[in-house]
Amino acid sequence: YIENIFKSNGLKPSLILDLGCGTGSFCMEMSQRGYDMIGLDISTDMLSCAKEKSFDKGLDILFLNQDMTAFELYGTVDAIVCLMDSLNYITDKRDVKKVFSLVRNYLNPGGLFIFDINTVHKFENVLGGNVFYDVSDDTAYIWENAYDKKRKLCRFDLTFFIKDGDFYKRHDEIHYERAYTIPELEELIVDSGLTLINTYGELSLRKPGLKCKRIFFVCKKE
Repeated sequence: YIENIFKSNGLKPSLILDLGCGTGSFCMEMSQRGYDMIGLDISTDMLSCAKEKSFDKGLDILFLNQDMTAFELYGTVDAIVCLMDSLNYITDKRDVKKVFSLVRNYLNPGGLFIFDINTVHKFENVLGGNVFYDVSDDTAYIWENAYDKKRKLCRFDLTFFIKDGDFYKRHDEIHYERAYTIPELEELIVDSGLTLINTYGELSLRKPGLKCKRIFFVCKKE
């Protein structure tokens, strides 16, 4: 899908930066397709997993332990992506603008910035107030959500039970995501000096509908 966006916008990138790369799955997929990849994430645990996975596959990927709101590179790149609603985790609009400004700084002229978000519709009608769970032989989790419409903040309470020998260890996490509208983000994109080229719904190249759960933004450095 990301390659289709590149093609539809006439870009043939060589070097790509993945902001909020997590455990590196996207970096590895793109590396295997012939792209030079840089993965950046604030979590040392996720990066350790990413490095181990890429080493096992014999892939040469540069992973950086940095905060995406204040990252630094040694040079510029052809494209930057920020996927899997990583941007929603930035709950202050001023920090989102910092990310966009840094993206513009480190993009080559003509380069693309592609990111996705969970939509307001998804927070209000799919996630908010709902509980999700999954049970397997080695792990189980319970995922509870509470959405504050006024503040546009969603709290995720996650409880994991992970098998350790004959017993299961419990791990608890709390995550927050903020809902952003297209106009809000467009204003921040323009203020940072980038140009918004397109918005796409879900995993399509069509305009997003009112009930889209995920929207992709394609921005360009002119």
